[in-house]
Amino acid sequence: MPIVAQSTETTDWVSRFADEVIEESERRAPGKPVVVASGLSPSGPIHLGNLREVMTPHLVADEIRRRSHRVRHLISWDDYDRYRKVPAGIAGVDESWSEHIGKPLTSVPAPEGSPHPNWAEHFKAAMTESLAELGVEFDGISQTEQYTSGAYREQILHAMKHRHDIDAVLAQYRTKPKPADAARKKQQQKPVDEAELEAAEGSGAAAEDDGSSGSAGYFPYKPYCGNCEKDLTTVTSYDDDSTELTYACTSCGFSETVRLSEFNRGKLVWKVDWPMRWAYEGVVFEPSGVDHSSPGSSFQVGGQIVGIFGGKQPIGPMYAFVGISGMAKMSSSRGGVPTPADALRIMEPQLLRWLYARRKPNQSFKIAFDQEIQRLYDEWDRLDAKVADGSALPADVAAHSRAVRTASGELPRTPRPLPYRTLASVADITAGHEDQALRILSELDPADPLASLDEARPRYDKAEAWINTHVPADQRTIVRTEPDAELLKSLDEEDRKALRLLLDGLADHWSLDGLTHLVYGVPKVRAGFSADATPKELPPEIKTAQRSFFALLYHLLVGRDTGPRLPTLLLAVGQDRVRTLLGE
Repeated sequence: MPIVAQSTETTDWVSRFADEVIEESERRAPGKPVVVASGLSPSGPIHLGNLREVMTPHLVADEIRRRSHRVRHLISWDDYDRYRKVPAGIAGVDESWSEHIGKPLTSVPAPEGSPHPNWAEHFKAAMTESLAELGVEFDGISQTEQYTSGAYREQILHAMKHRHDIDAVLAQYRTKPKPADAARKKQQQKPVDEAELEAAEGSGAAAEDDGSSGSAGYFPYKPYCGNCEKDLTTVTSYDDDSTELTYACTSCGFSETVRLSEFNRGKLVWKVDWPMRWAYEGVVFEPSGVDHSSPGSSFQVGGQIVGIFGGKQPIGPMYAFVGISGMAKMSSSRGGVPTPADALRIMEPQLLRWLYARRKPNQSFKIAFDQEIQRLYDEWDRLDAKVADGSALPADVAAHSRAVRTASGELPRTPRPLPYRTLASVADITAGHEDQALRILSELDPADPLASLDEARPRYDKAEAWINTHVPADQRTIVRTEPDAELLKSLDEEDRKALRLLLDGLADHWSLDGLTHLVYGVPKVRAGFSADATPKELPPEIKTAQRSFFALLYHLLVGRDTGPRLPTLLLAVGQDRVRTLLGE
């Protein structure tokens, strides 16, 4: 299929990458499906930073599908990696799990209470469910299955035969820096990702990060011990002709001689494994974290080693980190780190997709679990409206399209997408009482009342989950049960007249828009201006008067200086109770 060149001025970053990937795929493997790839290590919770490893190729693959090209998005589950350390904060896991360090992730028991057969499957399951909700189509590849089935046997034998060539590449990066240089590099270098940690710490005391190297020479292959299942092994001899390999385990002392042409209990070391897979799968596009931009990193070294396997390094960007609520970088080795499932409990898939689609891969961004989520939703709703009326910019239209649909169709969406902050306020005030929530929401727009909460779902459920899980108890809204008699008695004449003006207007303004006009209008009228006067027509002190009036209402209704937006709060409390609490 011919490639249609697109203007970079009117297309987004996804379209530009799709152009490059299609062209490169036709050059490398004409007529075959385009192959893009991601790699995930289920060594612990797969977090929102890891999600960028998936969303970047997903968005590109989806654009390629939209152009009617065949494409495969591979996700390699690195479940045959070693269990490196016991993550903190994971329920059902304590230091006793350290006995499994060195075993394949698929040989480690799942956390206590999990329905899954092993550690890797437990963490893969949560991510797989989230990807389905996000509309991500992929072909999953278990590296445990690949290695233990012998799928990579020829590649392993090839790597062992060419171990001296591999060693020569790796040797270029083994020069130890001077102490001062090393200290400076340590200060400057950001934490490496899971794959790099696997390489750096996964080989045990008797091996370097890029393979076993000792008196018998360099070997890019690590057997898992036939006795204790750990990878704390050293290859002591290997014969190319017979493929006989002898190894010894430094953990339990076990040793054996096997025929590598028949042996399936081991894997290539990471810096060899990754480029081997590029060649094996014919990967054309795969992004990598900024960790891999430094000399000697897996991606850089892999670009040289992949040729030994007859392949080429994929094209793809370095992607920046994803933070949340002030966290600089997330590490999946820690428990309690926000995952896609955590985000999807409080936001719709469209919003989460949009956060990844609107930023170029090399741009970092944060995902809000605090009050900022309300502003993000306001921004999203404004974009939605602009797209609907045709006033959005082309790049914004593209990001919106990638958020709400894939090549397979539209993602399910909320029929009546009411403002998130309004839904959150209602969920807060009603404390889970759905009948009360429906009453309030049906009064937002009397001309088109909400007939059922289902019309506001799933957004309402997301907002309720946010209130229940991310708003501290001392910030929750509790409406007074009785009027604050002491405060009401202390009010001056001006405050009494302002409250009277509000109370007199309640019945005629009982809707979200009407109450908004009313509460903002009372201080204007008391100052001698029209309730419809615009900010440009008003002196600056009117804002001060409005703030003071709002604070008074909050104190009388909820006993605090602030709270949910007043129009929503008034609707939630109800006319009769508002009149009682305001001293009528």
